[in-house]
Amino acid sequence: MARVVVVSPPFSSHAVPLADLAAALVAEGIEVHFACAPAFEEVAARAGAAFVPLRVTANANTGVAEATEQGAREAARLAEFLAATRGGAVRTLLTQARHRQADLLADPSGVHAAVRGVHARLRPDWYVVDQLSYPVTLALHCLGLPYATFCPGHPTYVLSGSEAFFGVPYDWPDALRPGTARLTALENLARENDLLFNALFSAFARERAPGAPEPGRAFALTSPHAVVYGYPALPWLPGRPDGPVHLFAGHMAGTAGEPDADWAGRLARLRARARRVVLVALGTFLSARDDVLRTVATGLLDGTDDTAVVVAAGNRRDALADLEGERAVVVPEVPQRQLLPQVDAMVHHGGSNSFTECVAAGVPALVLPMSSDQFSVARDAERAGLGIVLDPNALRPDRLPAALDALPAHTSSALARWTPEVRGRGPRWAALRLLDAMAERPAYGERAAG
Repeated sequence: MARVVVVSPPFSSHAVPLADLAAALVAEGIEVHFACAPAFEEVAARAGAAFVPLRVTANANTGVAEATEQGAREAARLAEFLAATRGGAVRTLLTQARHRQADLLADPSGVHAAVRGVHARLRPDWYVVDQLSYPVTLALHCLGLPYATFCPGHPTYVLSGSEAFFGVPYDWPDALRPGTARLTALENLARENDLLFNALFSAFARERAPGAPEPGRAFALTSPHAVVYGYPALPWLPGRPDGPVHLFAGHMAGTAGEPDADWAGRLARLRARARRVVLVALGTFLSARDDVLRTVATGLLDGTDDTAVVVAAGNRRDALADLEGERAVVVPEVPQRQLLPQVDAMVHHGGSNSFTECVAAGVPALVLPMSSDQFSVARDAERAGLGIVLDPNALRPDRLPAALDALPAHTSSALARWTPEVRGRGPRWAALRLLDAMAERPAYGERAAG
């Protein structure tokens, strides 16, 4: 039986889709070990995988970022990031760029030692590593161990071409396209980060594995064998780098199942009062933007008499408790995958999981991007006709009803085009093709893992 170690950073939005891929590999008879921070042991258990404690970053997000226990420095960076989102797209991306080394490459030596220890204990045939776990990829490269890459967000996280830079959207939605000066400032800082990470990777590799190939561009370092994207193969995406097999799985949501009795009752009560039910969720980090959640909810509730809302309020549930009523449910977290087939539309932040889950469920979306790759995802939703994109910092409650009314006509043909294709793929599709790709990989001369 083949043995595979799946390595995830300690973020729910990454660990959950990686666990779905792990579960699909388990279903194909693979012995899977899921390596992540201790708080994610239950995620591994649900996937049917053995758990391996492994910390790859000091940051963490177990479901609601503000409620996750973490160090003072990490909490301060989170607070600075959330404040930056109120200043718009470029300010947010500049803040994230300034945090990049602390967030993504804080302890490469410690991670290298930990990965080497895992390999000495388990001797897996190969690994699956999250693309944003850069110190893990660097460690695997230096140790000469075979691995596949999992891209958790927009496909451009896997850089292609010398003019692509991590942290700069490949394209922008119309409502948030920045001016030339702002974009130039972002590109300049991203280029500086690119050079910094390249130098750090190169120096680390020379010290730890002088016989290894040069890692090259740090943010472009991926498996030479296979890259799995939990994203549809949209025809306008930038070309993928030569070398690995590129597997566009469409989504990574697994089997959603039905809502439990409690949620079924809540939905029934909302349906008794409203013709439409809208799910409002801004992800595990951006649920902290309770001002945006309030604008959306009040706009839909006050501007219509036939619309109900379910609001995922994260750590801000108490701040939004006054919205609760016959047409509104406000809770810290929602079972998003189970609820999507039961609602008429979703308002989300442009996270790749929310985007692909909406497409797989055939649900139209209002997209409010605020950070990271969300601007690229939102642009894809806009270009494909799968959603309408609005600027979250310029929202007006009185404009929400018209945007919601416009969604069905705007998205119906695109959903008819893309939902069957996305729904027809998923974790099992990816697992089967990943197994083929890794079985066919060329001989990979393993260097001594020390």
